[in-house]
Amino acid sequence: KGGHIMQRFTLPRDIYHGYGSMEILKNLTGKRAIICTGGGSSRRNGSLGKAEAYLKEAGMEVKIYEGIESDPSVETVLKGAKVMQEFGPDWIIAIGGGSPIDAAKAMWIKYEYPSITFDEMRKVFGLPKLRRKAHFIAISSTSGTATEVTSFSIITDYKSGIKYPIADFEITPDMAIIDPELTHGMPPKLVAHTGMDAFTHAVEAYVSTAHCEFTDALAIHAIEMIQKYLIPSYQGNMEARDKMHDAQCLAGMAFSNALLGIVHSMAHKTGAAFADYGAHLIHGAANAMYLPKVIQFNAKEEATKKRYAIICDYMKLGGTTDEEKVHLLIDWIHNTQKELRIPRAIRFYGKDALPTEQGFIPEAVFEERLPQIAEDALLDACTSSNPRKPTESELKKLLQACYYDRDIDF
Repeated sequence: KGGHIMQRFTLPRDIYHGYGSMEILKNLTGKRAIICTGGGSSRRNGSLGKAEAYLKEAGMEVKIYEGIESDPSVETVLKGAKVMQEFGPDWIIAIGGGSPIDAAKAMWIKYEYPSITFDEMRKVFGLPKLRRKAHFIAISSTSGTATEVTSFSIITDYKSGIKYPIADFEITPDMAIIDPELTHGMPPKLVAHTGMDAFTHAVEAYVSTAHCEFTDALAIHAIEMIQKYLIPSYQGNMEARDKMHDAQCLAGMAFSNALLGIVHSMAHKTGAAFADYGAHLIHGAANAMYLPKVIQFNAKEEATKKRYAIICDYMKLGGTTDEEKVHLLIDWIHNTQKELRIPRAIRFYGKDALPTEQGFIPEAVFEERLPQIAEDALLDACTSSNPRKPTESELKKLLQACYYDRDIDF
């Protein structure tokens, strides 16, 4: 017949977007709501106070759970779930960047199933049915992870230095609120990193093994928007920043259903691997550094090269052959990195920053930990949907290319 086998496409039931969209909170019905949030930006930008006021207007008792760190740990998840068990909310509202929303998703699983272990939670698409106790609302204040519309949550196990994705449509939020006003206070560096995260989501979703017509449309439009609006947003143009908030959400809808690839596998496994050197590889920066190398690697397969060429066409970058188009796409990424002050390779990471902000990763340390990182990256949930199947030694070579800024010839 030539038809496709059954695939699933799942998004939040409701997405409220545009200025003032947080007001929808006052229409909820329920007894108790818990608001989970991070380090204080939601207090400063007023979104936390607004959410609390709207929920109280809806007649609910409200508890605020603050202080979720960036790259939340397993311990944080367990602590928050305990608070939920004591309070008994029927709505969980997460406000902030990817970290508090991801942490709240994991807390939600543990709240509904107190005896579940973190290992059981990590079983890909293996979660039990949620929503027996609570529904979930995500309100994002950064324009990158799109966790407000995805079936993913990233939790870090600091004992092993590994970031683990939890993946299941059960944790796709019931409602996402995309209010662009919340992004106006983002510092430029955060705009840069989250913007490149979103671009990576769209590109990886477009070439993944699980892509389909539904996800292609979202991925391509996200790419076109990010190309147009990311640098102006970084430079402080708020209209462009509003557009970026929509664009990252479209990219999230694409990858939540089409999945990702080895850019993310490598970013997940290097993010916390050098924490003892003060070198925290910020997720969006890692994605930006690894994406050009992974494009070179994947483009060795004809069908995938063609898909990158189509991206290049939509971006109107020129070129006549697929080969040229892939080069032009990579050039565009490198030029954008330069504009956004993101280094091209791991060995430059932290060089132009204050040492306290992001440490520097010495070559010897990198080489020593490389075999373990490659082994872990191969097992990452994102590896299976990459269009070209890497071996462990190829991942090792890829990571070296990302450290030294070498071309891929394998």
